[in-house]
Amino acid sequence: MMGRRAILAASLLIAASLASAHPEGAEARRVERLIDAVAAQRELRFVRNGRAYEPAEAARFLREKLRARGEAVRSAEDFIEQVASRSSTSGRNYTVRHADGRETPAAEFLRAELARIDAAR
Repeated sequence: MMGRRAILAASLLIAASLASAHPEGAEARRVERLIDAVAAQRELRFVRNGRAYEPAEAARFLREKLRARGEAVRSAEDFIEQVASRSSTSGRNYTVRHADGRETPAAEFLRAELARIDAAR
């Protein structure tokens, strides 16, 4: 009987830790600000698996992917690394296409945006 209680208690602790693995508080706000910054980019296109997306569509996709993969994300840096940098299906890196046609890795762009957001606080 004592073994079952210990297993149940351990299971509840694991479930609680997984539930709290989503970004919370200040980190959740940083992630949301970063996604909002993506949506606000009028001159850029976000390239995922070879296809360019409008900023609002890219932001919508990032929110959906965050909801689906949120258990691994505890910070804005985790978000960039685990959600917003590469395709989960193809493994290809995401890029940001500038108006002049050059492309920047999405992770690089997002880290610069996060630094800008943090500096503005």
